[in-house]
Amino acid sequence: MSNILKNSSIGVDRLYLIFIALLTAIASEIKVIPFNGEAIRFGLGSIIFFLLILIRPPDSLIRAGLITGVTVVCFRLFIDTTFHHADLLSSLKNHIPAALFYFLFALGLSIIGLEKYKTNPLLLGVFAAGSELIGNSAEHLVRSLLINGVNFTFQELAILCGVALLRSYFVVGLYSAITISEQKKQIQEMLGVGSELYAETLYLQKSMNHIEQITASSHDLYRRLKKKSLEDLSVQALHIAQEIHEVKKDSQRIYSGLSKITSQRKDDVFLLSDLLDFVITANEKYSKLLKKDIAFHLTMSIDFETDQHIPLLALLNNITANAVESITARGEINLEIIEESGYTYFFIRDSGEGIPKDDVNIVFEPGYTTKFSDQGVAATGIGLSHVREVIHAMEGQIQIETPESGTIFRIQIPTNNIRK
Repeated sequence: MSNILKNSSIGVDRLYLIFIALLTAIASEIKVIPFNGEAIRFGLGSIIFFLLILIRPPDSLIRAGLITGVTVVCFRLFIDTTFHHADLLSSLKNHIPAALFYFLFALGLSIIGLEKYKTNPLLLGVFAAGSELIGNSAEHLVRSLLINGVNFTFQELAILCGVALLRSYFVVGLYSAITISEQKKQIQEMLGVGSELYAETLYLQKSMNHIEQITASSHDLYRRLKKKSLEDLSVQALHIAQEIHEVKKDSQRIYSGLSKITSQRKDDVFLLSDLLDFVITANEKYSKLLKKDIAFHLTMSIDFETDQHIPLLALLNNITANAVESITARGEINLEIIEESGYTYFFIRDSGEGIPKDDVNIVFEPGYTTKFSDQGVAATGIGLSHVREVIHAMEGQIQIETPESGTIFRIQIPTNNIRK
């Protein structure tokens, strides 16, 4: 099995090397020639080559440089002889130095250890520019020896230095932007999972308190039955108390595991605006999944860092998702955040069907729901009860307003409890 996986990995790497070589060869024909002839040419080839090995480094950078260099030369020879009817020997002298560039460029990146500097864009750009400068200089010198009348001037060297820095930092910046975008997606997913688990831990903690009360009641019943010499019933009551106690211990182990996952580290700090962006992005995707056309609007008169990102995301995402579900096909959801008298207020207003006024006082009770599946099965109805538990844990309050259309959720939390 391990040999199969190893062979598969080798095959994928070879295909990737071919992909790098071909794409680089094609991109290298998109070029700028600042001087007469082809003494110095600046193409997109080196940019594509560097970007691809940053995104997915091949097993051997040197092998990648060799294969890419040979492919670029062969590709240029094919174009010259086929479309421009150039002499093969002259074309070979002109283009074979390009193979030296890709080899030296890849060799330089391999020597510095590309992976070590991916998290340090400044140093990565410097080392990449140095490797490219060496490769470009060697390419130009070899071409000067092979082709008469080509001189390597100080001006050309200065241009090579400038272009090397420009191209290297352009690629490093582009790679960093791609990486940051992927990291943001991962953070959104992690926060989404963490917020759901946080709400579940609160619900589990509440259930554990009930289990504790039931255990105490069962044990008290056992003692009373024993005093009355009802041995069979007292033994049965004791057995029930023991079984409930086991359930409690299992719940404690689960709660302990969930608490470790959802525990907030001190360095986990987010801006309030970042959390709201996450909420809107997630629910925009949710509305599209439900094939609804919903416009989201965000208004913030305050923004600050918070280390309560998990509970805040849990309650805001839950209410906003309910707002999405309440809208039939098309509508709006407005989110507004303000601060007043030491409290942060969150207003979430939707243009959905609204909540019946008679139900406002019971919507936070476990089991309440107005949502049913296509088969007529009711939803679990635990979402808003979780929301209330989360808000109470932060010493806040939640109210519902029912205007003529839609619903408004008004959340009030002491700012000091959520501000970092």
